Amino acid sequence: MPLPAALLCLVVAISDGDTLTARCGAPGAYERIKVRVAAIDAPERRQAFGQKARQHLAQMCFKRQATLQPIEEDSYGRTVANVRCNGADVATAQVAAGLAWVYTPYAEHHPHLAPLQRRARAGGEGLWAQKRPLAPWDYRHRHQKPY
Repeated sequence: MPLPAALLCLVVAISDGDTLTARCGAPGAYERIKVRVAAIDAPERRQAFGQKARQHLAQMCFKRQATLQPIEEDSYGRTVANVRCNGADVATAQVAAGLAWVYTPYAEHHPHLAPLQRRARAGGEGLWAQKRPLAPWDYRHRHQKPY
């Protein structure tokens, strides 16, 4: 199924710092879509800064209108998309606040994120305040839980 160019949706749930559920479509014909924010990887919920990342995403998006630009579907059946809430790019906001890593394998179309991550890291923002922040992909590998 081809992915639509852009969807105007209402965010109805926040799973963690990089995943949300949105209600999209016409009244009476809504579809709930699980969305993974493109190009970033936020700490897991039980990981250091996981709840802060989730709260920050909720403050930006929960019960608000979001514009989704779907890119692909991931192996978990989620729609990977560029997400904007109230005009703000979610990936940019999460990385700038030090609440997500740039997920390099999928960030080639988001070159603005790496300098934001370097700035957050240099300033000790969010998760970068830790001595040895653990990347979410390493955390998942260590804990071997299916996410």
